[in-house]
Amino acid sequence: MAALVRGLRAGRALLGLGSAVVLQRTPCPRYSALTRTFHRAAILRFTDDTKIHQNTPPLSDHEHQQTQDSGASQSFCSTEQTSATDVQQEEPQPNTSYQDQSGEQSEDYETEEQLQARILTSALEFVPEHGWTVEAIAAGAKTLGLSAASAGMFNNGAGDLVLHFISQCNTQLVNILAEQNNQVQLGQAEKKTTAEFLKDAVETRLRMLIPYIDTWPQAMSVLLLPHNIPDSLKHLSTMVDDIWYYAGDRSTDINWYTRRAALTGIYNTTELVMLQDTSPDFEQTWTFLNNRIQDVVNVANTAKQVQSTGEAVVQGLMGAAVTLKNLTGLNQRR
Repeated sequence: MAALVRGLRAGRALLGLGSAVVLQRTPCPRYSALTRTFHRAAILRFTDDTKIHQNTPPLSDHEHQQTQDSGASQSFCSTEQTSATDVQQEEPQPNTSYQDQSGEQSEDYETEEQLQARILTSALEFVPEHGWTVEAIAAGAKTLGLSAASAGMFNNGAGDLVLHFISQCNTQLVNILAEQNNQVQLGQAEKKTTAEFLKDAVETRLRMLIPYIDTWPQAMSVLLLPHNIPDSLKHLSTMVDDIWYYAGDRSTDINWYTRRAALTGIYNTTELVMLQDTSPDFEQTWTFLNNRIQDVVNVANTAKQVQSTGEAVVQGLMGAAVTLKNLTGLNQRR
């Protein structure tokens, strides 16, 4: 009986061993290596996280509240700055060019040059009465509510007044020529011939002298003073260059100099004729101008003609001095 029991137990043991052998599979080496790698990475990550939490002390309730308040404050400041920027962009900026020491804007501020220009422009009203003098400048300053002592701002005195008037006339002429050119470009006016354009431009500029024609010899004498000659010639050359530009001249050779020198000589001589012209509306002056314009249009590229036009400029300046001397003597005899 005992032998039978031992035999049954041995049989069960053999059956269990066989089942274990059948059910247990031999894993693939490749998957086993991959599984071990995942396990090791998970263990290392868990270990690092544990160390970080162990080394970092937990925030107290007070510190936690400060962190939340700091974040809220930063968010509010950012929103407030954005709103302020939007308000600044929406508000129009004042049209001012000066800020005093207190930081307040001044809209009535003007530079010294602007103030001087206003005084000289106002002084032109008194030129027929006082001539091209410091007295005219002082009278102009008074009309602006300034003291007569403001005339001391002008170191060149009467020279500043004459040069201001010439600059003002040249600016007015450029505006007229530019407007005429725009009308031609828009098809609202016919283009003039070069001779006609030059005659009209010079006549327009000389007619600006008519309100001051009786005192203009005095102005010319002021311009012939040594310290005023450079500025006088500068204004004259600028005016002549502008006239030729709007006449359509784009030459870059010797003609550029020849034409401008010729027109300068014609302007000077016509100005002298105008001072002595007693005909109605200066008819003799415009006839003289019309006859001389053809000389400018027909200028050729020869050294002889360049020399003659240069001599015309010198003769014009010398003639101005002689004419002024004669007119001064005539006025004194009267």
